[in-house]
Amino acid sequence: MPLPLPWAACQTRAMGERDRDEAGRARNARPRDGLGRPLPYGANGVQRQPEGVARSAGETLREGQRLLDEGMPFHAHEVFEDAWKSGPEAEGDLWRGLAQLAVGVTHAARGNPTGAASLLRRGADGIGRYGESAPHGIDITGLCDWARALADSVQTGARPEAASMAPRLLGSKETDRTS
Repeated sequence: MPLPLPWAACQTRAMGERDRDEAGRARNARPRDGLGRPLPYGANGVQRQPEGVARSAGETLREGQRLLDEGMPFHAHEVFEDAWKSGPEAEGDLWRGLAQLAVGVTHAARGNPTGAASLLRRGADGIGRYGESAPHGIDITGLCDWARALADSVQTGARPEAASMAPRLLGSKETDRTS
């Protein structure tokens, strides 16, 4: 009886062998789909976001918005995670909250309403601490409202495409272009 494809594809690797980056750190080199799910070795996936990229806040927001708009919220979360790890400590909750919102969209698109609702609400709570200060022009109030509404929606069984759930980080598309 043939092995299921994902298992069979992994059999070309020696048992116990791990994917490693140039520095020798363990890294999963399996290709991923647009929602970050691992695909079998050798499959065509989407290009992954490089890790550890230090971007300005504006660059982070533009790249994150682009990825959200293209239906790749998992990849957007990686961009926000880089900002969380490399940015000022005072903004840690902001970038972590944005990463959680992106992962919430990822779970919603994957059909996991419980995980989606939990992460969307946690992300809204995290960024909500910034209130009306609108750091970097981020529409905190609008994002919190959007996240809580989406959390309620996915719990009723809605499962929209990832790109259709993309929030406006800076308010409107016109604002996104001018920032």
